[in-house]
Amino acid sequence: MLPKRGACMSDVSDKPLGFWSCWSLTVGCMIGSGIFMLPTLLAPYGLLSFGGWIIAGGGSIALALVFGRLAARTRCNGGPYAYSREAFGDLTGFLMAWAYWISFLLGVPVVAIAFVGYLGVFIPALNGNAVAQALSALGLISIFTFINIRGLKEMSAAQITLTILKIVPLLAIIGVAFVAGEPANLPAFNPSGQPVFAALAAVALIALWPFTGFEVVTLPATNVKDCERTIPRALFVGMITVVIIYLSATAAVMLLVPSHQLAQSTAPFADAARALGAWGPNFIAAGALVATAGTLNGLIFTCGQMPMAVAIDKLAPSWLAVTNKSGVPQNALILSAALSAILLVANYSRGLIGAFTFMLMMATALGLIYYVVVSVAELRHSSRSALGWAAIAIIGIVYSLFAAFGSGLEVLFWGVAAMLTGVPLYYLFRPRPGVTAASSPPS
Repeated sequence: MLPKRGACMSDVSDKPLGFWSCWSLTVGCMIGSGIFMLPTLLAPYGLLSFGGWIIAGGGSIALALVFGRLAARTRCNGGPYAYSREAFGDLTGFLMAWAYWISFLLGVPVVAIAFVGYLGVFIPALNGNAVAQALSALGLISIFTFINIRGLKEMSAAQITLTILKIVPLLAIIGVAFVAGEPANLPAFNPSGQPVFAALAAVALIALWPFTGFEVVTLPATNVKDCERTIPRALFVGMITVVIIYLSATAAVMLLVPSHQLAQSTAPFADAARALGAWGPNFIAAGALVATAGTLNGLIFTCGQMPMAVAIDKLAPSWLAVTNKSGVPQNALILSAALSAILLVANYSRGLIGAFTFMLMMATALGLIYYVVVSVAELRHSSRSALGWAAIAIIGIVYSLFAAFGSGLEVLFWGVAAMLTGVPLYYLFRPRPGVTAASSPPS
């Protein structure tokens, strides 16, 4: 038997997160920098790329359903950590928490770097100036860390606002494509010449990153009103929202930008926005800034919630569970922000694109690990009592393994290696015999 979990408090009276807050966390953490470059990356695969989108979307919906199913059975904070710990014990739970935290520590500088890249459209002096870029990215991380420290209500208000604003330019492009789009601009079915299966696999892997992050909403369960119903609903509705937007936006760009131009574009949505007039590209660049800012807000929120959930169970230092008067784990937030800042500065020696690519690959590899483990946890629970849910869990496992091996053995190796660095930390922090989890976090 596991000790009573301090992260499963049901007596939290102030629950500031409702359906729309949870929906904005789901959508806001997915729609970020990735979608704004994907049309160029997918252009060589032509219309066949929609098949890859559907595979990635279907696999991600299966994973979202798995997380929603698990969330409906628990009031515990921690999401992947809570589910894997309940299924497989403390060590597995700790390693999943460790992998999750590292992936988001890497994700914070990734998104901050992307933000600075778009900011260069409005402040040309940033382009090619590594010091100015790094300082701008560090300033952005500091701003959203401060917003999160202020409280969940402030974080939620910022997230809802940024999520709505980031959708507006994508909807504008979709609307313009219906009016001004040219079917003649559409690419061939499979211009790459690869076998269909190989091309679909390549596209599904490219499309994986924009679908990650949906599970963030499962972390603050005790702060969600009617969490057993609200979180699964927000996960499903949020994922469907994103799938529809991604498919529609990709089609819109293909209708507005000739295929040969699209394959060479460094700003595909900006090129498509020229149909709006001279102000169109700047409008899209501003939308990209909002999109990355919203994603960063969600990532920083997560970087505080996961260490707190583990610390409440006495599997991490207790000071990580200390909250301020707003109920926010400020120590965990400050530590996470500092480590992300160090990663950002250290990797700027690789250059803007090099830093972005390296940390993106590592974050994705770590994410795939906990997707597999959480899906196995659901399969274990439902295999004898709910075959339909077991089948959905199997789809999540197959999709995650497919993407993991497709991402390359080197990336997968480093992802596993990073996760395993948590083993000695587990044995360092785990409670001594006779010590049980706290009933509530310190404040």
